[in-house]
Amino acid sequence: MGKIIFVLGGARSGKSSYALSLAKKSKGRVVFIATCQPKDAEMKKRIKAHKLARPLSWETVEEYINIDQAIDKIKIKSGCLIIDCLTLWVSNLILGGYNQDEIENKINKVLSSLKKIKAKAIIVSNEVGLGIVPQNKLGRDFRDVAGRINQIAASQADETVFMVSGLPLPIKGRWRG
Repeated sequence: MGKIIFVLGGARSGKSSYALSLAKKSKGRVVFIATCQPKDAEMKKRIKAHKLARPLSWETVEEYINIDQAIDKIKIKSGCLIIDCLTLWVSNLILGGYNQDEIENKINKVLSSLKKIKAKAIIVSNEVGLGIVPQNKLGRDFRDVAGRINQIAASQADETVFMVSGLPLPIKGRWRG
């Protein structure tokens, strides 16, 4: 069984860069599971920039809903698997009509799939509970579900790191420096 590292923080806190730096230290295959859907020109530009930041030898799998099935199909035996990011995935699920119980079941399936692989897994997510209370119900529902999913991921991760201004703060597990 590989190690699960959970990296979370606010927007533009350095989460993805930190996850990439950890993955670059891995020996073997690296697979990047992208959950962002390219729905507009600005998002397409961001996705392109993210792709350019990754080594060409890395594989990218775009999966917006069924991450557990993607993990099971990849069959990675060594190296590293990155999921970036859970909050976009939660957004996809909520907009796809999934309720909180269904989303919790899905994250548990993802974590179960990750525990079966021998590669290190890095999960990236946004901490959404540090800001103001959203004005509309959809925003509040998203914040609540994303917060719950983060709690589940952190509870099952071997290491959890909180990113602040590009600095990794260890929350759980050993310190990497």
